[in-house]
Amino acid sequence: MLKLLLFTLLSITAFDSALLAKSKDQGHAILLQYHRFGESRYPSTDISMDLFKKQMEYLYNNHYNVVPLSQVVEALIHKKPLPPKTVVITIDDAYKTVYTKAYLILKKYNFPAIIFVNSMPIIHQSKRYMTWNEMREMGKSGLAEFANHTYSHEYLVRIDADKPEQYEKDVRKEILKCEKKLQKELGEYLCSNPKMLAYPFGEFDVRLMKILKKLGYVGIAQNSGPVSQRSNLLALTRFPMSGNFGKMKSFILKLHTVPLAVTSTSTEDTIVTKENNPPLFSLKLERKYKDLQCFTSNGKKIDMKWLSDTEVQMQSKVVLKYPRDHYTCTAWAARGKWYWFSHMWVVLKEVE
Repeated sequence: MLKLLLFTLLSITAFDSALLAKSKDQGHAILLQYHRFGESRYPSTDISMDLFKKQMEYLYNNHYNVVPLSQVVEALIHKKPLPPKTVVITIDDAYKTVYTKAYLILKKYNFPAIIFVNSMPIIHQSKRYMTWNEMREMGKSGLAEFANHTYSHEYLVRIDADKPEQYEKDVRKEILKCEKKLQKELGEYLCSNPKMLAYPFGEFDVRLMKILKKLGYVGIAQNSGPVSQRSNLLALTRFPMSGNFGKMKSFILKLHTVPLAVTSTSTEDTIVTKENNPPLFSLKLERKYKDLQCFTSNGKKIDMKWLSDTEVQMQSKVVLKYPRDHYTCTAWAARGKWYWFSHMWVVLKEVE
C-alpha cells in the first residue's frame, strides 16, 4: 500500500491543486503514537532510538508546530483553526524508557508530549515503568502532560460483554480508579479540562464511547488518520510509530495527510462478530474523490461499490482476523498530500 501511495505522489495535477485550495479545511493535526524507546525485545511496540532521533530532527528542521494534545483538543472543541503543520507526540503506558531515553530527545528540541498512564504497574513499582517522581520531573519541565490509560490496561470492550450492568460498573472502576491516583500524584500536570483517555489496545465500541461521554472524557484511539473539526472527540485518531509503521518514508508520508471529508458513515460501532465478518461499511463524502482506494490493515484492497458520486460502500474480500483490523481509505490530494480516513474494527472471536 505504501509503495502505491508514494508512486502516486508523482502524478498530481493542477485540477487537484485547485480542489485542495478551495477546500473548507480549517486546519488539522497529526497525532503520533509511541510506546517504548530502544527496547528491541518488544518489536511491536518499540521504536529504535536512531529512528526516533531522525523523526524528531525532521520535525525540527522542517518547522513543524509540535504542541500539547490539550491545545489541539481545545481548538477542536471550540472550533478554532489549527496552524499548518501541527503535530502532537503521544506516548502510551509510561514505560521507563520514556524517561531514560525519549525525554532526552524531547528536551533537545523542546518538544512537548502527552503520556497516557495505566497506574497499576506504577503503584506496584514495576522497574519497567516510570516512577511518579520521574513523571513529576517531566511535568515540571513543561514538556509533558499526563492522562488516563485505565488502571490495569484491560480489554475494555471485551470484559463482561454479555452483562451490560456489570460491564458499565467495571469500566467505570477501571477509569475512575486510575483518574483518582493520577490526580493525587500528578495534579497540575494532569489533563483535566477536558479529561482524556487513551483506549487500551485502541479498542472501543459505541457502548464504551457512551460511558466516556457520561464521564466527561475525550477518547483517544489507535486507528490512523489526521484529526480535524470533523473528528469524533470520543475516538481521535493517531498514527502508530512502532515497528515498521515508523520508518522514515512512512513517517513523512503520514505527516503529509489531510482529512478525507466524510460527512457520515453507515455505523460508528466497531464490533465484528462471526455473523458480520467481513463487515459491510459505507461512507458519505462531501464531494467526489477520484482514485479513492480502501485497504485492510495488511494492505489488501477492499471491494468498493459507488452508490452515487459521493457515497461508497465497501467490504473486505476475506474475513477480518482476531483481534483487530481496520478499513483505511486514501486519495491523493494537492501539493504532495494524501486524503486519509480509517475505521477501527474489533473482532470479538477468531473465525474457526
